[in-house]
Amino acid sequence: MSYRPFIQRRPFSAALLLLLAALAGLAWQYRADLAAFPAIIGAYSAKEYCSCRYVMANPADYCVGYVKQYLPTSAFFDDAANKRVTARGLGSTQSAAWIGPHEGCRLLPQAAALPES
Repeated sequence: MSYRPFIQRRPFSAALLLLLAALAGLAWQYRADLAAFPAIIGAYSAKEYCSCRYVMANPADYCVGYVKQYLPTSAFFDDAANKRVTARGLGSTQSAAWIGPHEGCRLLPQAAALPES
């Protein structure tokens, strides 16, 4: 009986292991970017909705459709009295507020609390 290497005996398993190793290497190389990704969903939704609603003065229904993404937000609150928007996506909550007519909307360093539903 002759010995055959693992790659010849199980080519699909070997290819799958090679693919998993390559993905693990890429994930390690881009670990900082991947860690920052969850905050992007809430930040984009809050900032763009704030700009659409309070800078461009569009109706709320239009702005909700404008910021709709493939990955949906899990919570969203528009505080019209304070012109502040808070959005949660992928477990990260971000807020944006209208600063003024010349500054527009800006992401806040600390997210505002979402109201209980």
